[in-house]
Amino acid sequence: MKHIRNFCIIAHIDHGKSTLADRLLEFTKTVGARDMQAQLLDDMDLERERGITIKSHAIQMDYMHNGEKYTLNLIDTPGHVDFSYEVSRSIAACEGALLLVDASQGTEAQTISNLYLAMNNNLVIIPVLNKIDLPGAMPEEIKDEMVDLLGCERDDIIPASGKEGIGVPEILAAIVERIPPPKGDPNAPLQALIFDSQFNSYRGIEVIFRVKNGSIQKGQKVKFMNTGKEYFADEIGTLRLSQEPKDSIECGDVGYLISGIKVAKEVKVGDTITSFDTPAKEAIQGFSEVKPMVFAGIYPVETSEFEELREAMEKLQLNDAALVWEPETSAALGFGFRCGFLGMLHMEIVQERLEREFDMTVITTVPSVRFEVMTTKGEFMQVSAPSEMPEPNFIDTIEEPFIKAQIITKAEYVGGIMSLCMDKRSILKNQVYLTADRVELQFEMPLAEVVFDFFDKLKTISRGYASLDYEFMDNREADMVKLDVMLNGDRVDALSAIVHRSKSYEWGRKLCEKLRELIPRQQFEIAIQAAIGQKIIARETLSALRKDVLAKCYGGDISRKRKLLDKQKKGKKRMRQVGNVEIPQAAFMAVLKIN
Repeated sequence: MKHIRNFCIIAHIDHGKSTLADRLLEFTKTVGARDMQAQLLDDMDLERERGITIKSHAIQMDYMHNGEKYTLNLIDTPGHVDFSYEVSRSIAACEGALLLVDASQGTEAQTISNLYLAMNNNLVIIPVLNKIDLPGAMPEEIKDEMVDLLGCERDDIIPASGKEGIGVPEILAAIVERIPPPKGDPNAPLQALIFDSQFNSYRGIEVIFRVKNGSIQKGQKVKFMNTGKEYFADEIGTLRLSQEPKDSIECGDVGYLISGIKVAKEVKVGDTITSFDTPAKEAIQGFSEVKPMVFAGIYPVETSEFEELREAMEKLQLNDAALVWEPETSAALGFGFRCGFLGMLHMEIVQERLEREFDMTVITTVPSVRFEVMTTKGEFMQVSAPSEMPEPNFIDTIEEPFIKAQIITKAEYVGGIMSLCMDKRSILKNQVYLTADRVELQFEMPLAEVVFDFFDKLKTISRGYASLDYEFMDNREADMVKLDVMLNGDRVDALSAIVHRSKSYEWGRKLCEKLRELIPRQQFEIAIQAAIGQKIIARETLSALRKDVLAKCYGGDISRKRKLLDKQKKGKKRMRQVGNVEIPQAAFMAVLKIN
């Protein structure tokens, strides 16, 4: 055990985690020159295209230090706030963390957030100043920031460059010298924490775990404590570039387990694996349950594909433990699922992965957050979709979730960011100058306002400099109303939204205008209306496509023309009563485009 080190790499998005992981793998010769490629651990096409890490990746390296061989288990983590659940799970499987800070950008919101996450789990932090080879690097100023943030010595900070490979030997030496070996009792009953899982269509579900106490042998009968299921460990091994089967995995090490599990629900991330013959008395404290922030409906385009979509969701949930879903129905879209996501990027990625990896074409409804409603009868209910909202006369109070947002930006953009936040009904709580040029702003703001386009607007105002991190605080009473959209008098539940009363009129007007552009014209007139309860607050009319019935009347009496026009008008009226309005997918996402 004293030769094992478990560590992860944490940082803000785009501070060079995956690139540094590449250099560590190269230096320890875990990967041969032939197999080397940039962002080696990001194995999804989506990750490579966008240049972001979506999923944590574990890999094992061997390293010689002072003539002794050490086993290093590295976990590369995502940087975006929407994937922070991946980071928290990786941290639970480690004793130390490399904290990367970009020498040109400095410490940002997610750097601080991930740092506190690691400190709460008592991890040893190794500060690394990355990208020192950039022309815009300011190593001395940013070292000052890091010393203030961490309370460490200046000499503890390792200058490095993931691209050029500068500082890699020093980082590996620091990992061995500063991070303690894993604690645990090799002779105690087996206790292993599941911190990840993935679906393999040939071998079933692969479980990735970290042994806390005892050891696990090939062929041994094991039990999952949370679900109570029992399996045989058909194959166990360690995670190199490809999986390497072993006969046993000892205390403190990280490995994978394959036992032919076919049903996704039988594996729960955070569960404890123990021996069937000599079970441990209690499970390991897993992770906190994931708290979804944004809710949206996902529906198959063809209603017959509902079961296929359910299978796809189950498999995706194995690979993405932060996804929460349950079945729901909609009058407009049929059967589908109400899904909980950690943020808008998470939602976008899930939709794209369903389309790419499982070949599903899906419709996503307008995202919303979870409101808590007290009815006039004194009943308490949670509402995460507009269709669940009771009529206004049955509602006593509505509470909406508030978050604590932390924005770090350059001083020159403070004015613009403040006016954006005030427009989103925020309360400024604190303003701290980290340096002469960098400011940390703390706001309390309603999550419903952050869901749509807040992050995009923040980046636009600050020219990409501002960084946002947020955490849930509490629920507060608010004057929220359900805004219904009606087409020819029929409510379309998939287009409804829950908005604040002060913004409802403007919202309704803009939504009607947007839908008028997006819905194709029909043979009959379409009335597009926005309503709160029974009160219509906005209307747009989409005129009918007409045939020129007067073409054959050249000259002649007006009464002949009138007769023909009236005949056409009657036909249009009858058509409107029986006609159905086809709504394109673009219209369901119209709400996102409202600025």
